[in-house]
Amino acid sequence: MQENKDIRNIAIIAHVDHGKTTLVDQLLHYSGTFRDNEHVDERAMDSNDLEKERGITILAKNTAINYNDTRINILDTPGHADFGGEVERIMKMVDGVLLVVDAYEGCMPQTRFVLKKALEEKLKPVVVLNKIDRPNARPEEVVDEVLDLFIELGADDDQLEFPVVYASALNGTSGEEPDELDETMEPVFKTILDYIPTPERDVDAPLQYQITMLDYNDYVGRIGVGRVYRGRMKVGEQVALMKKDGSMKKYRVTKLFGFIGLKRIEIEEAEAGDIVAVAGMEDINVGETVCDAENPDALPIPRIDEPTLQMKFVTNNSPFAGREGKFVTARQIEERLLTQLETDVSLRVEKTDSPDAWVVSGRGELHLSILIENMRREGFELQISKPQVIIKEIDGVKCEPMERVQVDVPEEHQGAVMESLGQRKGEMLDMANQGNGQVRLEFKVPSRGLIGYATEFMTQTRGFGIINHTFDSYEPVVGGRVGGRRQGVLVSQEKGKATNYSILALEDRGVIFVEPNTEVYEGMIVGEHNRENDLTVNITKEKALTNVRSATKDNTQTIKSTRKLTLEEAIEYLDDDEYCEVTPESIRLRKKILNKGERERAQKKSKLNS
Repeated sequence: MQENKDIRNIAIIAHVDHGKTTLVDQLLHYSGTFRDNEHVDERAMDSNDLEKERGITILAKNTAINYNDTRINILDTPGHADFGGEVERIMKMVDGVLLVVDAYEGCMPQTRFVLKKALEEKLKPVVVLNKIDRPNARPEEVVDEVLDLFIELGADDDQLEFPVVYASALNGTSGEEPDELDETMEPVFKTILDYIPTPERDVDAPLQYQITMLDYNDYVGRIGVGRVYRGRMKVGEQVALMKKDGSMKKYRVTKLFGFIGLKRIEIEEAEAGDIVAVAGMEDINVGETVCDAENPDALPIPRIDEPTLQMKFVTNNSPFAGREGKFVTARQIEERLLTQLETDVSLRVEKTDSPDAWVVSGRGELHLSILIENMRREGFELQISKPQVIIKEIDGVKCEPMERVQVDVPEEHQGAVMESLGQRKGEMLDMANQGNGQVRLEFKVPSRGLIGYATEFMTQTRGFGIINHTFDSYEPVVGGRVGGRRQGVLVSQEKGKATNYSILALEDRGVIFVEPNTEVYEGMIVGEHNRENDLTVNITKEKALTNVRSATKDNTQTIKSTRKLTLEEAIEYLDDDEYCEVTPESIRLRKKILNKGERERAQKKSKLNS
């Protein structure tokens, strides 16, 4: 690598779906990083199957662009607060951020979250107002909103002097004025080069390189990705790895990788300011420092926000256990969870009194449900308990996590949403009329009040509402009932196949979750009762055969459509005495105690004890 090369290290941050990954695509294309005949998928940085399906970024990723003799290292970060652990580490690696804001939606809860992290690290911001081509775009108002947010979050005078670039990443256009866009990304690149500082580059000092992300490769094993803060690192040289526990191990650097576009390229040497990957250290972890073997000097370990939500992972012990999955034993599940810990710094896994159960803590429902979805796709079978918020004791007071919730709804649904969030102990902070019959409401709500709220919210707003929330702070526990399911469930009393006949007979009792011919077992939840109590039903009952036949009766009765729950909906739906059984092919809800008599005895016992 040449001496005194020009480098910029930037992170792209934004609320989910404001266009970060699409913008990175356009920068890659415009810079000539891809050959003309090279096929590149849309949102090329979202390489994981779940990221492609959901259209969200889950894992932070890095790329590099050579532009006008400058190497621009770009880190694309997730927008969801559930993956905040990814965002926090990335902020340590860069010198500036591109804050992407939707020109219509403006500042959203996660915009606040990611910007707060960037300002805390004293990074230089550039604001990109994206989707400027949207019919209802309001660039002037949104720039004012962004400025207000900067002031509210305590930005210093230098950070408040941020430049604004207007863009439509989808169309590949950008400019310095909202109504004068060029069909080029030149204004974005020019602003990056003009405003983002070059990294401090003391290449002659002893080596300091910190691991921020982990990868794995079958050929070279574990790969650490991070930034060289000081000095040089060469292939073949001996280095010291400073562990989190204060111990030190010596290793030889077997391979070094640089980045260009979506490719990882082998290099011989890296120096201060470079973002590179290193192989040859089998037990390297996030936050650890690789340094000069003669002058070991560790960098401070980045602080990561603690988990706010936990649930129990249990081996599958239902009557259908082992039918659909490849990995079903406690040992296999524990190994998989421990593997996840190596790359996911926001996750915690604790053993319980039972060898078949673990308490897994994360940053939110989405964080944990992505892990569960990945596990089921890999062939795992397991059971999940109802999510619980993590209560902390602060200065002798029990405190619970609070969320800042932003809701955009049509005016006619405003009352219903305000009432339901009020019942969940929500405190309204702000209300603004957006025009076009839309209202924006802002609340502070206990996190436990939002568990299971998404489905109710979509019903209340007939699918027209948009809800976003992000962790705000820990506050004293709110008294009284907060949220929770109000409806009881329909529970199967038999093992067998659900029949058309019995489903028709049960439809008046509530909403059915299973289709005819679905295999069920005793204690499995087959529907939602339209009252508050649970009801045990026979969903496998066949029609009695008699000699009397009606020519038309069977043909005229049709089953209402059943309610299919996604993994997230199933997890949100759970009550304290229920499990969600997850396999590669099925998502089933069940009671923890399958037998009706045993269940009733346990309920009586718990009432007596309470």
